[in-house]
Amino acid sequence: MNRRNTLLVLRGAALCALAGALPAVAQDTGEKASSAYNVELIVFRALGSTGTPENWAAEVGTGNEEGTVVGAESASGGREQGRFLTALPASAYQLGEIETRLRSSGAYLPVAHVAWSQTASAWGTHGGLPVQRLGLDVPGLTGTIVLERGAYLHLGMTLNYAIPNPPAGLAAPPGTVFTMNENQRVKFYDRTYFDHPAFGVIAIVTPAQGKRPPGR
Repeated sequence: MNRRNTLLVLRGAALCALAGALPAVAQDTGEKASSAYNVELIVFRALGSTGTPENWAAEVGTGNEEGTVVGAESASGGREQGRFLTALPASAYQLGEIETRLRSSGAYLPVAHVAWSQTASAWGTHGGLPVQRLGLDVPGLTGTIVLERGAYLHLGMTLNYAIPNPPAGLAAPPGTVFTMNENQRVKFYDRTYFDHPAFGVIAIVTPAQGKRPPGR
């Protein structure tokens, strides 16, 4: 494991502690339980860095290297593509306490907290929704969020974030574009972390319909 991955693992452990112990999940992905899903996520910035400076220019991308924006000409017409259904109100948020903890930690700054309902794309299509369509109107943030359903449910994101004033410890000039490109298997009601030295995402996916498990 290289130094950057080690630092991300350590930071992920710190974020888990900050958010509290993750609850046990009785059910798996629920891929056959519902055709619509609620996705909620918090995007946050790091306010400092203890890692070794990197060549950030080497990771700059276009924001859509692995994803196909739904509705674009390149989108596959023969396989199911995820569809945006509706934005969810703040009263439906489940990560409010985590946002409060992040904000009060002094180490992270939440920059967006949104939730929406959508259908999933077929596995392998990489059919994603642009962040602006999802209400992620963060200056400098572009890219797509991908929810795919195969044997299991996966949430992925290809994000570019141009931060005007990166933390000094990152040794990155103002306006540096940081890129996150990750895809992870998710389980209903289980928090998932997407991490990067400059910014991160905490997400939760739930069925859009159906009774919430006891204690959740």
